Amino acid sequence: MTARPTLGRRFVRRVAPTLKLRSLRFRILVAFAIVALIAAVSASGVAYWLTRNAVLERAQNSVLTEFRDNLGRVSGGLPPNPTRASLGPAVDQMQESSFGYAVVLVGADGQTQASNPKFPLERVPARLQRTVNTADDNGGFHMYFQRIDIDGQPYLVGGTRVVPDGPTGYMFKSLKDEQADLNSLARYLIVGTLLALVAAAVVALLGARHILRPVRKLGHAARELGAGRLDTRLDVRGSDELADLSRTFNDAAQKLERSVAELRALESSSRRFVADVSHELRTPLAAMTAVSELLEEEADSLGEQGAPAARLVVAEIERLATLVEDLMEVSRFDAGTAALVTDEVDITDLVTACLDARAWMDAVDLRAPRGILARVDPRRLDVMVSNLVGNALRHGGSPVTVEIHSEPREFAPGTHGDPDAEELVIRVSDTGPGIPEDVLPHVFDRFYKADSSRARSEGSGLGLSIVMENARIHGGTAYASNVPAGGAMFTLRLPLVRPVDEDLVDPDEGVEDDGVHADLDAEYDSAPNKGTASAAPSPDERGGVR
Repeated sequence: MTARPTLGRRFVRRVAPTLKLRSLRFRILVAFAIVALIAAVSASGVAYWLTRNAVLERAQNSVLTEFRDNLGRVSGGLPPNPTRASLGPAVDQMQESSFGYAVVLVGADGQTQASNPKFPLERVPARLQRTVNTADDNGGFHMYFQRIDIDGQPYLVGGTRVVPDGPTGYMFKSLKDEQADLNSLARYLIVGTLLALVAAAVVALLGARHILRPVRKLGHAARELGAGRLDTRLDVRGSDELADLSRTFNDAAQKLERSVAELRALESSSRRFVADVSHELRTPLAAMTAVSELLEEEADSLGEQGAPAARLVVAEIERLATLVEDLMEVSRFDAGTAALVTDEVDITDLVTACLDARAWMDAVDLRAPRGILARVDPRRLDVMVSNLVGNALRHGGSPVTVEIHSEPREFAPGTHGDPDAEELVIRVSDTGPGIPEDVLPHVFDRFYKADSSRARSEGSGLGLSIVMENARIHGGTAYASNVPAGGAMFTLRLPLVRPVDEDLVDPDEGVEDDGVHADLDAEYDSAPNKGTASAAPSPDERGGVR
Protein backbone atom coordinates (compact mmCIF):
# COMPACT_ATOMS: atom_id res chain seq x y z
CA MET A 1 0.00 0.00 0.00
CA THR A 2 1.42 3.38 -1.05
CA ALA A 3 1.86 5.88 1.76
CA ARG A 4 -0.02 9.13 1.33
CA PRO A 5 2.22 12.19 1.07
CA THR A 6 2.31 14.44 4.06
CA LEU A 7 0.90 17.95 4.06
CA GLY A 8 4.39 19.43 3.71
CA ARG A 9 5.21 17.25 0.73
CA ARG A 10 1.93 18.10 -0.96
CA PHE A 11 2.62 21.79 -0.40
CA VAL A 12 6.11 21.49 -1.88
CA ARG A 13 4.88 19.53 -4.90
CA ARG A 14 2.22 22.11 -5.61
CA VAL A 15 4.15 25.29 -4.93
CA ALA A 16 7.73 24.43 -5.89
CA PRO A 17 7.15 24.15 -9.67
CA THR A 18 5.72 27.68 -9.73
CA LEU A 19 8.71 29.24 -7.96
CA LYS A 20 10.95 29.89 -10.93
CA LEU A 21 13.98 31.92 -9.96
CA ARG A 22 13.10 34.80 -12.29
CA SER A 23 9.35 34.70 -11.82
CA LEU A 24 7.40 37.51 -10.20
CA ARG A 25 5.99 35.04 -7.66
CA PHE A 26 9.50 34.10 -6.52
CA ARG A 27 10.53 37.74 -6.23
CA ILE A 28 7.45 38.57 -4.15
CA LEU A 29 8.21 35.61 -1.89
CA VAL A 30 11.84 36.70 -1.49
CA ALA A 31 10.81 40.28 -0.74
CA PHE A 32 8.31 39.19 1.92
CA ALA A 33 10.87 36.78 3.39
CA ILE A 34 13.59 39.43 3.56
CA VAL A 35 11.28 41.98 5.19
CA ALA A 36 9.98 39.39 7.66
CA LEU A 37 13.49 38.17 8.44
CA ILE A 38 14.80 41.69 9.04
CA ALA A 39 11.82 42.56 11.22
CA ALA A 40 11.95 39.32 13.21
CA VAL A 41 15.72 39.43 13.68
CA SER A 42 15.59 43.08 14.74
CA ALA A 43 12.76 42.47 17.20
CA SER A 44 14.39 39.34 18.57
CA GLY A 45 17.76 41.06 18.91
CA VAL A 46 16.30 44.02 20.77
CA ALA A 47 14.24 41.74 23.02
CA TYR A 48 17.25 39.53 23.80
CA TRP A 49 19.47 42.50 24.51
CA LEU A 50 16.96 44.17 26.85
CA THR A 51 16.15 40.91 28.63
CA ARG A 52 19.82 40.00 29.01
CA ASN A 53 20.65 43.35 30.55
CA ALA A 54 17.69 43.14 32.92
CA VAL A 55 18.52 39.60 34.06
CA LEU A 56 22.21 40.28 34.59
CA GLU A 57 21.67 43.60 36.29
CA ARG A 58 19.12 42.11 38.68
CA ALA A 59 21.39 39.18 39.52
CA GLN A 60 24.58 41.19 39.97
CA ASN A 61 22.89 43.98 41.93
CA SER A 62 21.44 41.50 44.40
CA VAL A 63 24.72 39.63 44.85
CA LEU A 64 26.90 42.72 45.06
CA THR A 65 24.56 44.38 47.54
CA GLU A 66 24.60 41.37 49.83
CA PHE A 67 28.38 40.98 49.48
CA ARG A 68 28.92 44.61 50.39
CA ASP A 69 26.59 44.37 53.39
CA ASN A 70 28.26 41.18 54.65
CA LEU A 71 31.72 42.64 54.18
CA GLY A 72 30.75 45.78 56.12
CA ARG A 73 29.26 43.71 58.90
CA VAL A 74 32.25 41.43 59.39
CA SER A 75 34.72 44.32 59.03
CA GLY A 76 33.35 45.86 62.21
CA GLY A 77 34.62 42.89 64.21
CA LEU A 78 38.14 42.91 62.69
CA PRO A 79 41.14 44.82 64.10
CA PRO A 80 42.59 47.69 62.10
CA ASN A 81 44.83 46.50 59.28
CA PRO A 82 43.92 42.84 59.82
CA THR A 83 46.33 40.05 58.98
CA ARG A 84 45.64 36.72 57.26
CA ALA A 85 45.23 34.92 60.63
CA SER A 86 42.39 37.23 61.69
CA LEU A 87 40.57 36.91 58.35
CA GLY A 88 39.63 33.22 58.70
CA PRO A 89 36.49 33.68 60.86
CA ALA A 90 35.33 36.52 58.58
CA VAL A 91 35.64 34.34 55.49
CA ASP A 92 33.75 31.51 57.20
CA GLN A 93 31.00 33.92 58.15
CA MET A 94 30.67 35.46 54.66
CA GLN A 95 30.57 32.20 52.69
CA GLU A 96 27.31 31.29 54.41
CA SER A 97 25.54 33.62 51.96
CA SER A 98 22.28 32.51 50.36
CA PHE A 99 23.73 33.32 46.92
CA GLY A 100 26.53 30.78 47.30
CA TYR A 101 29.41 32.95 46.15
CA ALA A 102 33.08 32.30 46.97
CA VAL A 103 35.01 34.90 49.02
CA VAL A 104 38.64 36.03 48.99
CA LEU A 105 39.82 38.48 51.68
CA VAL A 106 43.19 40.25 51.48
CA GLY A 107 44.80 41.49 54.71
CA ALA A 108 47.04 44.51 55.30
CA ASP A 109 50.14 42.30 54.97
CA GLY A 110 49.03 41.20 51.46
CA GLN A 111 48.19 37.68 52.60
CA THR A 112 44.88 36.20 51.41
CA GLN A 113 42.23 33.98 52.91
CA ALA A 114 39.90 32.16 50.43
CA SER A 115 36.71 30.24 51.12
CA ASN A 116 37.26 27.99 48.05
CA PRO A 117 40.70 26.92 46.82
CA LYS A 118 39.29 26.90 43.26
CA PHE A 119 39.01 30.69 43.37
CA PRO A 120 42.26 32.21 44.67
CA LEU A 121 43.25 35.85 44.31
CA GLU A 122 45.13 35.04 41.10
CA ARG A 123 41.83 34.44 39.31
CA VAL A 124 40.68 37.97 39.96
CA PRO A 125 41.32 40.00 36.78
CA ALA A 126 44.34 42.26 37.13
CA ARG A 127 42.33 45.21 35.85
CA LEU A 128 39.74 44.77 38.57
CA GLN A 129 42.47 44.52 41.24
CA ARG A 130 44.09 47.75 40.05
CA THR A 131 40.75 49.53 40.11
CA VAL A 132 39.96 48.33 43.62
CA ASN A 133 43.44 49.12 45.02
CA THR A 134 43.51 52.63 43.56
CA ALA A 135 40.02 53.61 44.79
CA ASP A 136 39.85 57.01 46.44
CA ASP A 137 39.62 57.17 50.23
CA ASN A 138 36.34 58.95 50.87
CA GLY A 139 35.35 57.40 54.16
CA GLY A 140 33.46 54.42 52.66
CA PHE A 141 33.96 51.75 50.07
CA HIS A 142 32.73 51.26 46.49
CA MET A 143 31.88 48.03 44.72
CA TYR A 144 33.51 47.18 41.38
CA PHE A 145 32.64 44.14 39.24
CA GLN A 146 33.53 42.39 36.04
CA ARG A 147 31.98 39.43 34.14
CA ILE A 148 34.46 36.81 32.98
CA ASP A 149 34.60 33.17 31.89
CA ILE A 150 36.30 30.64 34.16
CA ASP A 151 36.73 27.14 32.81
CA GLY A 152 34.10 27.87 30.16
CA GLN A 153 31.49 29.09 32.65
CA PRO A 154 30.33 32.69 33.13
CA TYR A 155 31.15 34.30 36.50
CA LEU A 156 30.55 37.61 38.16
CA VAL A 157 33.65 38.87 40.01
CA GLY A 158 33.15 41.78 42.41
CA GLY A 159 35.63 43.55 44.67
CA THR A 160 35.94 46.42 47.12
CA ARG A 161 38.36 47.78 49.74
CA VAL A 162 37.18 48.79 53.20
CA VAL A 163 38.86 52.09 53.79
CA PRO A 164 40.88 53.37 55.50
CA ASP A 165 42.21 50.36 57.43
CA GLY A 166 39.84 47.50 56.56
CA PRO A 167 40.47 44.40 54.44
CA THR A 168 40.05 44.07 50.64
CA GLY A 169 37.39 41.57 49.59
CA TYR A 170 36.55 39.78 46.33
CA MET A 171 33.66 37.48 45.47
CA PHE A 172 33.05 34.90 42.66
CA LYS A 173 29.42 34.26 41.72
CA SER A 174 28.50 31.78 39.01
CA LEU A 175 26.05 33.07 36.35
CA LYS A 176 25.31 29.60 35.01
CA ASP A 177 21.62 29.74 35.87
CA GLU A 178 21.18 33.17 34.30
CA GLN A 179 23.07 32.05 31.18
CA ALA A 180 20.82 29.00 30.87
CA ASP A 181 17.77 31.24 31.07
CA LEU A 182 19.22 33.49 28.37
CA ASN A 183 20.01 30.51 26.15
CA SER A 184 16.43 29.29 26.48
CA LEU A 185 15.23 32.77 25.57
CA ALA A 186 17.50 32.79 22.51
CA ARG A 187 16.11 29.45 21.35
CA TYR A 188 12.57 30.72 21.73
CA LEU A 189 13.40 33.85 19.80
CA ILE A 190 15.00 31.81 17.00
CA VAL A 191 11.94 29.59 16.79
CA GLY A 192 9.75 32.67 16.75
CA THR A 193 11.85 34.15 13.93
CA LEU A 194 11.53 30.97 11.88
CA LEU A 195 7.78 30.86 12.49
CA ALA A 196 7.53 34.51 11.42
CA LEU A 197 9.51 33.66 8.28
CA VAL A 198 7.20 30.75 7.47
CA ALA A 199 4.15 32.92 8.11
CA ALA A 200 5.60 35.59 5.83
CA ALA A 201 6.17 32.97 3.10
CA VAL A 202 2.57 31.75 3.38
CA VAL A 203 1.26 35.31 3.30
CA ALA A 204 3.54 36.05 0.32
CA LEU A 205 2.27 33.02 -1.59
CA LEU A 206 -1.35 33.88 -0.89
CA GLY A 207 -0.76 37.51 -1.78
CA ALA A 208 1.17 36.60 -4.92
CA ARG A 209 -1.61 34.23 -5.95
CA HIS A 210 -4.16 36.99 -5.53
CA ILE A 211 -2.00 39.55 -7.29
CA LEU A 212 -0.74 37.33 -10.10
CA ARG A 213 -4.10 35.78 -11.02
CA PRO A 214 -5.02 38.82 -13.18
CA VAL A 215 -1.48 38.87 -14.56
CA ARG A 216 -1.75 35.21 -15.61
CA LYS A 217 -5.10 35.90 -17.22
CA LEU A 218 -3.59 38.86 -19.02
CA GLY A 219 -0.67 36.72 -20.25
CA HIS A 220 -3.03 33.99 -21.44
CA ALA A 221 -5.19 36.57 -23.22
CA ALA A 222 -2.11 38.11 -24.86
CA ARG A 223 -1.03 34.67 -26.13
CA GLU A 224 -4.53 34.04 -27.46
CA LEU A 225 -4.46 37.41 -29.17
CA GLY A 226 -1.06 36.66 -30.65
CA ALA A 227 -2.39 33.35 -31.96
CA GLY A 228 -4.98 35.21 -34.00
CA ARG A 229 -8.02 35.04 -31.71
CA LEU A 230 -8.78 38.73 -31.93
CA ASP A 231 -12.08 38.43 -30.03
CA THR A 232 -10.23 37.64 -26.79
CA ARG A 233 -11.27 39.89 -23.91
CA LEU A 234 -10.64 40.03 -20.16
CA ASP A 235 -13.27 40.05 -17.42
CA VAL A 236 -12.67 43.35 -15.62
CA ARG A 237 -13.43 43.50 -11.90
CA GLY A 238 -12.62 46.18 -9.39
CA SER A 239 -11.02 49.58 -9.86
CA ASP A 240 -7.38 48.99 -8.96
CA GLU A 241 -4.33 49.22 -11.20
CA LEU A 242 -4.71 45.65 -12.49
CA ALA A 243 -8.33 46.32 -13.44
CA ASP A 244 -7.19 49.45 -15.27
CA LEU A 245 -4.57 47.36 -17.07
CA SER A 246 -7.24 44.86 -18.09
CA ARG A 247 -9.42 47.67 -19.47
CA THR A 248 -6.46 48.99 -21.42
CA PHE A 249 -5.84 45.52 -22.85
CA ASN A 250 -9.50 45.17 -23.88
CA ASP A 251 -9.42 48.57 -25.57
CA ALA A 252 -6.22 47.69 -27.41
CA ALA A 253 -7.61 44.31 -28.46
CA GLN A 254 -10.81 45.91 -29.72
CA LYS A 255 -8.90 48.49 -31.76
CA LEU A 256 -6.57 45.78 -33.07
CA GLU A 257 -9.52 43.61 -34.09
CA ARG A 258 -11.11 46.54 -35.90
CA SER A 259 -7.83 47.44 -37.64
CA VAL A 260 -7.14 43.85 -38.67
CA ALA A 261 -10.69 43.50 -39.99
CA GLU A 262 -10.23 46.64 -42.07
CA LEU A 263 -6.83 45.46 -43.33
CA ARG A 264 -8.22 42.04 -44.21
CA ALA A 265 -11.08 43.67 -46.07
CA LEU A 266 -8.66 45.91 -47.96
CA GLU A 267 -6.35 42.98 -48.67
CA SER A 268 -9.23 40.84 -49.89
CA SER A 269 -10.47 43.70 -52.04
CA SER A 270 -7.01 44.27 -53.52
CA ARG A 271 -6.55 40.58 -54.23
CA ARG A 272 -9.94 40.41 -55.85
CA PHE A 273 -9.12 43.53 -57.85
CA VAL A 274 -5.81 42.08 -59.09
CA ALA A 275 -7.45 38.78 -59.97
CA ASP A 276 -10.35 40.51 -61.75
CA VAL A 277 -8.09 42.89 -63.65
CA SER A 278 -5.75 40.08 -64.65
CA HIS A 279 -8.64 37.93 -65.77
CA GLU A 280 -10.25 40.77 -67.73
CA LEU A 281 -6.95 41.57 -69.45
CA ARG A 282 -6.50 38.04 -70.77
CA THR A 283 -9.21 38.38 -73.43
CA PRO A 284 -7.84 41.55 -75.07
CA LEU A 285 -4.30 40.21 -74.62
CA ALA A 286 -5.23 37.12 -76.59
CA ALA A 287 -6.32 39.30 -79.51
CA MET A 288 -3.30 41.58 -79.15
CA THR A 289 -0.98 38.57 -79.11
CA ALA A 290 -2.44 37.25 -82.36
CA VAL A 291 -2.06 40.67 -83.98
CA SER A 292 1.49 41.02 -82.60
CA GLU A 293 2.50 37.72 -84.20
CA LEU A 294 1.27 38.99 -87.55
CA LEU A 295 2.90 42.35 -86.97
CA GLU A 296 6.22 40.66 -86.09
CA GLU A 297 6.12 38.66 -89.31
CA GLU A 298 5.50 41.79 -91.40
CA ALA A 299 7.91 44.06 -89.47
CA ASP A 300 10.63 43.93 -92.13
CA SER A 301 8.22 45.26 -94.75
CA LEU A 302 7.32 48.37 -92.71
CA GLY A 303 10.43 50.31 -93.53
CA GLU A 304 13.18 51.82 -91.39
CA GLN A 305 10.79 53.71 -89.13
CA GLY A 306 7.93 51.20 -88.93
CA ALA A 307 10.02 48.07 -88.21
CA PRO A 308 11.49 49.25 -84.86
CA ALA A 309 8.09 50.50 -83.74
CA ALA A 310 6.48 47.18 -84.63
CA ARG A 311 9.11 45.20 -82.75
CA LEU A 312 8.73 47.51 -79.74
CA VAL A 313 4.97 46.93 -79.73
CA VAL A 314 5.48 43.17 -79.97
CA ALA A 315 7.99 43.21 -77.06
CA GLU A 316 5.68 45.30 -74.87
CA ILE A 317 2.72 43.01 -75.59
CA GLU A 318 4.81 39.99 -74.61
CA ARG A 319 5.92 41.79 -71.45
CA LEU A 320 2.34 42.69 -70.59
CA ALA A 321 1.27 39.09 -71.16
CA THR A 322 4.02 37.89 -68.84
CA LEU A 323 2.98 40.40 -66.16
CA VAL A 324 -0.64 39.29 -66.37
CA GLU A 325 0.36 35.62 -66.05
CA ASP A 326 2.52 36.46 -63.01
CA LEU A 327 -0.33 38.37 -61.39
CA MET A 328 -2.68 35.45 -62.03
CA GLU A 329 -0.20 33.08 -60.43
CA VAL A 330 0.25 35.37 -57.44
CA SER A 331 -3.53 35.65 -57.03
CA ARG A 332 -3.77 31.85 -56.91
CA PHE A 333 -1.18 31.74 -54.12
CA ASP A 334 -3.01 34.45 -52.17
CA ALA A 335 -6.37 32.74 -52.60
CA GLY A 336 -4.94 29.37 -51.55
CA THR A 337 -6.07 27.67 -54.76
CA ALA A 338 -2.57 26.87 -56.00
CA ALA A 339 -2.21 23.08 -56.01
CA LEU A 340 0.51 20.64 -56.94
CA VAL A 341 0.11 18.29 -59.90
CA THR A 342 2.97 15.94 -59.16
CA ASP A 343 4.50 13.45 -61.51
CA GLU A 344 7.52 11.18 -61.51
CA VAL A 345 10.30 12.95 -63.41
CA ASP A 346 14.04 12.83 -63.87
CA ILE A 347 15.14 16.14 -62.43
CA THR A 348 18.17 16.43 -64.70
CA ASP A 349 16.09 15.80 -67.81
CA LEU A 350 13.51 18.35 -66.69
CA VAL A 351 16.12 21.05 -66.07
CA THR A 352 17.85 20.26 -69.36
CA ALA A 353 14.55 20.62 -71.22
CA CYS A 354 13.91 23.92 -69.44
CA LEU A 355 17.28 25.34 -70.53
CA ASP A 356 17.06 23.95 -74.03
CA ALA A 357 13.58 25.40 -74.62
CA ARG A 358 14.94 28.87 -73.90
CA ALA A 359 18.22 28.42 -75.81
CA TRP A 360 20.29 28.79 -72.66
CA MET A 361 22.40 25.66 -72.97
CA ASP A 362 25.40 27.55 -74.37
CA ALA A 363 25.30 30.12 -71.53
CA VAL A 364 24.77 27.67 -68.65
CA ASP A 365 27.15 25.12 -67.16
CA LEU A 366 24.87 22.29 -66.01
CA ARG A 367 26.38 20.01 -63.39
CA ALA A 368 23.81 17.36 -62.68
CA PRO A 369 24.05 13.58 -62.49
CA ARG A 370 21.32 11.63 -64.19
CA GLY A 371 19.05 9.30 -62.32
CA ILE A 372 17.70 11.73 -59.67
CA LEU A 373 14.06 10.65 -59.78
CA ALA A 374 11.46 12.47 -57.70
CA ARG A 375 7.79 13.31 -57.59
CA VAL A 376 7.38 17.05 -58.21
CA ASP A 377 5.12 19.39 -60.12
CA PRO A 378 6.99 19.61 -63.46
CA ARG A 379 5.38 22.91 -64.48
CA ARG A 380 6.19 24.65 -61.23
CA LEU A 381 9.74 23.31 -61.11
CA ASP A 382 10.21 24.54 -64.70
CA VAL A 383 9.01 28.01 -63.60
CA MET A 384 11.37 28.04 -60.63
CA VAL A 385 14.45 27.01 -62.63
CA SER A 386 13.69 29.39 -65.50
CA ASN A 387 13.21 32.33 -63.13
CA LEU A 388 16.45 31.64 -61.24
CA VAL A 389 18.56 31.06 -64.36
CA GLY A 390 16.98 34.02 -66.18
CA ASN A 391 17.68 36.29 -63.22
CA ALA A 392 21.31 35.10 -63.10
CA LEU A 393 21.83 35.64 -66.85
CA ARG A 394 20.25 39.07 -66.78
CA HIS A 395 21.99 40.48 -63.69
CA GLY A 396 25.07 38.32 -63.21
CA GLY A 397 26.03 37.37 -66.71
CA SER A 398 27.36 34.12 -68.07
CA PRO A 399 28.79 31.69 -67.35
CA VAL A 400 25.94 30.64 -65.07
CA THR A 401 26.39 27.39 -63.17
CA VAL A 402 23.48 25.11 -62.28
CA GLU A 403 24.24 22.33 -59.79
CA ILE A 404 21.76 19.58 -58.92
CA HIS A 405 22.23 16.94 -56.25
CA SER A 406 20.55 15.40 -53.22
CA GLU A 407 21.51 15.95 -49.59
CA PRO A 408 20.27 14.77 -46.16
CA ARG A 409 17.33 16.95 -45.24
CA GLU A 410 17.97 19.81 -42.83
CA PHE A 411 15.47 20.39 -40.03
CA ALA A 412 14.91 23.54 -38.03
CA PRO A 413 16.53 23.67 -34.56
CA GLY A 414 14.35 22.00 -31.95
CA THR A 415 12.45 19.88 -34.51
CA HIS A 416 12.94 16.24 -35.39
CA GLY A 417 12.28 14.33 -38.56
CA ASP A 418 13.13 11.20 -40.47
CA PRO A 419 16.93 10.82 -40.26
CA ASP A 420 16.91 9.16 -43.69
CA ALA A 421 14.97 11.99 -45.34
CA GLU A 422 16.64 13.67 -48.31
CA GLU A 423 16.05 16.90 -50.18
CA LEU A 424 16.64 18.05 -53.72
CA VAL A 425 19.14 20.91 -53.92
CA ILE A 426 19.40 23.13 -57.00
CA ARG A 427 22.01 25.90 -56.90
CA VAL A 428 22.20 28.63 -59.53
CA SER A 429 25.30 30.83 -59.32
CA ASP A 430 26.76 33.53 -61.55
CA THR A 431 29.98 35.53 -61.81
CA GLY A 432 28.47 38.97 -61.47
CA PRO A 433 28.98 41.64 -58.80
CA GLY A 434 26.82 39.82 -56.25
CA ILE A 435 23.95 41.14 -54.16
CA PRO A 436 24.39 43.93 -51.56
CA GLU A 437 24.07 42.67 -48.02
CA ASP A 438 21.13 44.99 -47.26
CA VAL A 439 19.28 43.60 -50.29
CA LEU A 440 19.69 39.89 -49.50
CA PRO A 441 16.78 39.68 -46.99
CA HIS A 442 14.39 41.21 -49.56
CA VAL A 443 15.25 39.51 -52.85
CA PHE A 444 12.16 37.27 -52.66
CA ASP A 445 9.76 40.10 -51.78
CA ARG A 446 7.15 41.06 -54.35
CA PHE A 447 7.98 44.00 -56.59
CA TYR A 448 11.25 44.58 -54.74
CA LYS A 449 14.06 46.16 -56.72
CA ALA A 450 17.50 46.94 -55.37
CA ASP A 451 17.62 50.26 -57.20
CA SER A 452 14.46 52.12 -56.22
CA SER A 453 15.29 54.91 -58.69
CA ARG A 454 14.53 52.56 -61.57
CA ALA A 455 10.80 53.19 -61.92
CA ARG A 456 10.76 51.03 -65.03
CA SER A 457 12.90 47.94 -65.58
CA GLU A 458 12.87 44.83 -67.68
CA GLY A 459 10.91 42.70 -65.24
CA SER A 460 7.84 42.83 -63.07
CA GLY A 461 9.62 42.11 -59.78
CA LEU A 462 7.48 38.99 -59.22
CA GLY A 463 9.72 36.26 -60.61
CA LEU A 464 11.67 35.46 -57.46
CA SER A 465 8.59 35.78 -55.21
CA ILE A 466 6.88 33.16 -57.42
CA VAL A 467 9.95 30.94 -56.95
CA MET A 468 9.58 31.20 -53.18
CA GLU A 469 5.82 30.50 -53.25
CA ASN A 470 6.30 27.45 -55.50
CA ALA A 471 9.05 26.18 -53.21
CA ARG A 472 6.80 26.56 -50.16
CA ILE A 473 3.88 24.61 -51.62
CA HIS A 474 6.41 21.86 -52.37
CA GLY A 475 7.37 21.95 -48.69
CA GLY A 476 10.76 23.49 -49.36
CA THR A 477 12.39 26.90 -49.42
CA ALA A 478 14.72 29.15 -51.40
CA TYR A 479 17.36 31.62 -50.31
CA ALA A 480 20.06 33.83 -51.77
CA SER A 481 23.69 34.35 -50.82
CA ASN A 482 26.93 35.67 -52.22
CA VAL A 483 29.79 33.50 -53.47
CA PRO A 484 33.11 34.35 -51.74
CA ALA A 485 34.89 34.41 -55.11
CA GLY A 486 32.32 36.82 -56.52
CA GLY A 487 28.79 36.53 -57.79
CA ALA A 488 25.41 35.58 -56.38
CA MET A 489 24.03 32.13 -55.61
CA PHE A 490 20.37 31.14 -55.35
CA THR A 491 19.66 27.85 -53.62
CA LEU A 492 16.42 25.91 -54.01
CA ARG A 493 15.70 23.12 -51.52
CA LEU A 494 12.75 20.77 -51.99
CA PRO A 495 11.88 17.59 -50.07
CA LEU A 496 13.01 14.70 -52.24
CA VAL A 497 9.97 12.44 -52.51
CA ARG A 498 11.12 9.26 -54.16
CA PRO A 499 8.70 7.66 -56.65
CA VAL A 500 6.81 4.65 -55.35
CA ASP A 501 7.08 1.30 -57.08
CA GLU A 502 3.90 1.15 -59.18
CA ASP A 503 3.78 -2.65 -58.93
CA LEU A 504 3.13 -2.30 -55.19
CA VAL A 505 0.51 0.46 -55.35
CA ASP A 506 -3.07 0.37 -56.55
CA PRO A 507 -3.20 2.82 -59.50
CA ASP A 508 -6.64 4.08 -58.42
CA GLU A 509 -5.75 4.51 -54.74
CA GLY A 510 -5.78 8.06 -53.34
CA VAL A 511 -6.87 9.65 -56.67
CA GLU A 512 -9.60 12.25 -56.33
CA ASP A 513 -11.02 14.60 -58.89
CA ASP A 514 -11.81 17.60 -56.78
CA GLY A 515 -12.01 19.95 -59.72
CA VAL A 516 -9.02 22.06 -58.66
CA HIS A 517 -6.57 20.55 -61.13
CA ALA A 518 -9.13 20.65 -63.91
CA ASP A 519 -9.75 24.34 -63.29
CA LEU A 520 -6.03 25.09 -63.31
CA ASP A 521 -5.56 23.19 -66.54
CA ALA A 522 -8.48 25.02 -68.07
CA GLU A 523 -6.98 28.35 -67.09
CA TYR A 524 -3.65 27.49 -68.61
CA ASP A 525 -5.26 26.08 -71.73
CA SER A 526 -7.09 29.38 -72.16
CA ALA A 527 -3.92 31.44 -71.69
CA PRO A 528 -2.99 33.92 -74.42
CA ASN A 529 0.10 31.86 -75.33
CA LYS A 530 -1.66 28.53 -75.45
CA GLY A 531 0.69 25.65 -75.30
CA THR A 532 3.52 27.69 -73.77
CA ALA A 533 1.92 28.91 -70.54
CA SER A 534 3.96 26.53 -68.40
CA ALA A 535 7.24 27.79 -69.75
CA ALA A 536 8.81 30.83 -68.16
CA PRO A 537 9.78 33.76 -70.41
CA SER A 538 13.28 34.38 -71.61
CA PRO A 539 15.71 36.41 -69.46
CA ASP A 540 14.71 39.69 -71.05
CA GLU A 541 11.09 39.20 -69.88
CA ARG A 542 11.46 38.47 -66.14
CA GLY A 543 11.90 40.98 -63.36
CA GLY A 544 15.04 40.88 -61.24
CA VAL A 545 16.30 42.24 -57.92
CA ARG A 546 19.72 43.59 -58.76
